[in-house]
Amino acid sequence: MTRFLDAIRVDPPSGLAYRTMVTGAPEALLILLHGVGGNESQLESLAWTQDPRILCVLARAPLAMGPGHFGWFEVAFGPQGPVINPGQAEASRLQLAQLIEALQLSTGIAPARTVIAGFSQGGILSASLALTRPDLVAGFGLLSGRILPEIAPHLAPPEELKRLSAFISHGLQDSKLPISWADRAEAWLQELGVSFRSRRYPGGHEWTPAMTKDFAVWLNERLWP
Repeated sequence: MTRFLDAIRVDPPSGLAYRTMVTGAPEALLILLHGVGGNESQLESLAWTQDPRILCVLARAPLAMGPGHFGWFEVAFGPQGPVINPGQAEASRLQLAQLIEALQLSTGIAPARTVIAGFSQGGILSASLALTRPDLVAGFGLLSGRILPEIAPHLAPPEELKRLSAFISHGLQDSKLPISWADRAEAWLQELGVSFRSRRYPGGHEWTPAMTKDFAVWLNERLWP
């Protein structure tokens, strides 16, 4: 099946820009979110490795941080860990919900065949969206990220969260977001009743071929159980 990456476009309801990996008549939807300071091309290599039945959408974060550099929210790293701009994070979460609703409406792909995943800050937003709107997605990928405690007031009811599944990947030598954030994510998901698969890898704050392979296995099992 021939695939190609189309031109950048803007979703009117959400205002978010994105590109899609066109596959013809897709059966599933994967929204990929880049990290802070990146852009929609950051996870292009991950999109190319996916099953051609999956329509991959590479979204661009709304905050411009320089030419070709974008973020989902501003963050500062201090001695007590990362400090975020919660208003920006919440605005991005709501925009992503609008984008997903628009994509599902235009493609006819159901939430049960929709997954959101991202690297670093993109993974943070993926978790924020899924744990607050499990009616929109079947699962999420937390790739070298963390779960924001700020989403606690917006969490979906436990009976809805139990329908979710998560994939957690993290580098053992990650100096930007230490491995302890993966430990916290696992503990919180267990408390919430969300099933997950967690993998640890040699290396730092990066995306590797081994992570790509394991994510694809989890994703296909989730979309086509």
